[in-house]
Amino acid sequence: MKEILIITSYFPPEIGAASNRIFHLAEGLKNRNFRVSVITPLPNYPTGKIFKSYRRKFSHSSNENGILVHRLWIYATVSKNKVVRLFAMLSYSLSLIWYFLFNEIPKTVIVQSPPLLVAFTCCTFLRSKKRKLILNVSDLWPIAGLELGALKKNFSYRILERIERSNYRKANLILGQSEEILTHIKTLFPNKKTFLYRNYPDFESPEINAQTKNNLGKISMVYAGLLGVAQGILKLCQELNYQAIEFHIYGSGSEQLKIENYINAHPELPIRYHGEVSRDMLHKSLIKYDIGIIPLLNRIYGSVPSKIFEYAKLGLPMLYFGGGEGETIIKEHRLGWVAKAGDYEDLNSTLSILKKTDFNNNFKNNIKTSAMLHFDFDKQLDELVKEF
Repeated sequence: MKEILIITSYFPPEIGAASNRIFHLAEGLKNRNFRVSVITPLPNYPTGKIFKSYRRKFSHSSNENGILVHRLWIYATVSKNKVVRLFAMLSYSLSLIWYFLFNEIPKTVIVQSPPLLVAFTCCTFLRSKKRKLILNVSDLWPIAGLELGALKKNFSYRILERIERSNYRKANLILGQSEEILTHIKTLFPNKKTFLYRNYPDFESPEINAQTKNNLGKISMVYAGLLGVAQGILKLCQELNYQAIEFHIYGSGSEQLKIENYINAHPELPIRYHGEVSRDMLHKSLIKYDIGIIPLLNRIYGSVPSKIFEYAKLGLPMLYFGGGEGETIIKEHRLGWVAKAGDYEDLNSTLSILKKTDFNNNFKNNIKTSAMLHFDFDKQLDELVKEF
């Protein structure tokens, strides 16, 4: 049985797309007769506090459904202070070095990037002619940081660029979650071996039924996910025209309190915050809505929200409001509607032409069929395993 190690900064019981993606990868490899182990920090996302059952521990190892999970110490924080965040990344990197020094590492290793510094630590210490190093790139840093306004083009940015290039150079195989990511990498290293590995979900989809949540015939629109600055849900609440829609929100994140305060200050608006629910409960809830919105406050090169593939598998029509490659996927596979990124006037104009009858079961089942045909997790993973 071939051994494989996955090194990631996010893993269950943490929630979110990054955690789900790596969990499904680990489960999929285990089901294909790999002996899988995972190295990850003690769980702390998105609160920035170590989960209660893991506190006062430097490390924790457990066998979780046949996957050996090693959780290492990290200085957990959600601080926006760059020095504090850098220290948090360094703390996990130091824990990784400590682990590498005293434990045997399998010959095949998958490293999640970003964070760039963590990936750099792994690529530097694990690079070996006898070891296959696979870099799984989910976002293009530091470019994404620049587009989000979190970074500026200065000396620190140039250092991050050098780290990014070093990681690509040392990897034997690079997985990218978008065509834009692979194009960027090929521009830097034309001969580098790459593989398009989308964040396709792996779950049993509930049956579609005719029942939808609605209020006086209004279109029920839902957002589910991280309530962070990049998603811009607070601004969405402020800019939407509610004449023909009601807006439902699930999730947690840095903007959660501001969103709740805005809703409480505007009881006349048809906005409802449902909090955070389990993934199974969320899927059962989502299919009762007419349409799911996928927004990005700023268009981020290389980013393709995983919600596209999750909603498609559920048969939930989408309104995409983020630009880039995600917009192309929505149009190409007829998964819903597109509004110009950052243009709230165009967003409201698009919503104004929608009717309740647009969201019939035939349309929803066509979306599910398209997802089964084009976004198949098992087919993709079978192709990836051939690269090992």
